[in-house]
Amino acid sequence: MARRIIDLSLAIEDNMPAHKLFQSPVYLPALTHETTKSFGLGVPGDPMTFQTNFIGMLDHVGTHVDAFRHVNPNGAPIDEMPLDMFMGKAVCFDFRHIGDLEDIAVAHMEEAERKSGVKVDGHIVLLCTGFHARNWGDRKQIVWGNPGLTVEATRWLYDRGSRMHGVEGPSTDKPSDNIFAQHRLCRDLGISHFEWLVNLEELVGVGEFEFFGLPLKFKGGSGSPVRAIAILP
Repeated sequence: MARRIIDLSLAIEDNMPAHKLFQSPVYLPALTHETTKSFGLGVPGDPMTFQTNFIGMLDHVGTHVDAFRHVNPNGAPIDEMPLDMFMGKAVCFDFRHIGDLEDIAVAHMEEAERKSGVKVDGHIVLLCTGFHARNWGDRKQIVWGNPGLTVEATRWLYDRGSRMHGVEGPSTDKPSDNIFAQHRLCRDLGISHFEWLVNLEELVGVGEFEFFGLPLKFKGGSGSPVRAIAILP
């Protein structure tokens, strides 16, 4: 029987929103089918034209994953992290009752785990707050409004063997807080996260599924865009 694939990734666009500290990407046509006609490629009556695009961006654009190097000068860059960190069994918790700039706490984790029917045991845990669906298109709110994951909730995940989690916003820390407590705890625990995931609503209530979010192999990279997908049984 065919399995269902859910795309969890933003399309990368020119000047799309980025984290409050980061530049938006530049993604523009470089050579086009129209301009390459002058190259004289192909054969008479059947010219060979082509398109290429210019990409100029940070390695934390759109749907992406943080390497250990991102917040730890001695941490592994993205090309040296084990690939099994970016894939595996996963579950999506329903936090759509959590509003913008609110906290996801341990009590929320425990209740969401119970409702999901999946006991977290080394799972990649995705956190659906409805943030993307509420705010995409509002450039200010999508950058400055995401909920945050508390350090206690992060440790709750770690204590259950979860090495990766994922959120819909540009950060796991609230933009109103410059302490970056969640990132610093991930640094200290040796775990990480995916940011700016989309379509998580489609995973609420489905139980356990497979997740894949493989990074590009940037030499010394601090992170990487990913094509994140969920495969439902």
